[in-house]
Amino acid sequence: MRVVLQRVREGEVEVEGKVVGKINNGLVLLVGATSGDSEKEVCYLADKCVNLRIFEDAQGKMNLSALETGAEILIISQFTLYGDTRKGRRPSFTDALEPEKAEKLYLRFVDYLREKNLKVEQGIFGAKMLVKIFNDGPVTFILDSKEK
Repeated sequence: MRVVLQRVREGEVEVEGKVVGKINNGLVLLVGATSGDSEKEVCYLADKCVNLRIFEDAQGKMNLSALETGAEILIISQFTLYGDTRKGRRPSFTDALEPEKAEKLYLRFVDYLREKNLKVEQGIFGAKMLVKIFNDGPVTFILDSKEK
């Protein structure tokens, strides 16, 4: 499983011109799954996302987590995180998990983070989405459960 985590001042996702998720000060998480992923990877990455100390303390140092700051979270499914661009000019998506299984893991990821008592918004799995991200910092991290 792979997550692109961005610390944001604002995040919003639209589907067919309608806002389906919107947050302020927090995290936008772009989430993709690959074969072999299970609830183990979901829990590992969800915990990593909310416990990473990437929010500034009173001294301006990245020393606080999403849990400590009450950050809001917007989660977007993104199979293209497993696009392979090493050969040719057209990405291959054979490493992306099949949609039915990926959706189950994505929804479990969302539910797991909701259990942390943070505001969690989400996109619509498989929909064509317009994602607005106002990256704060900019602060962006790529997390991968296979590269522990």
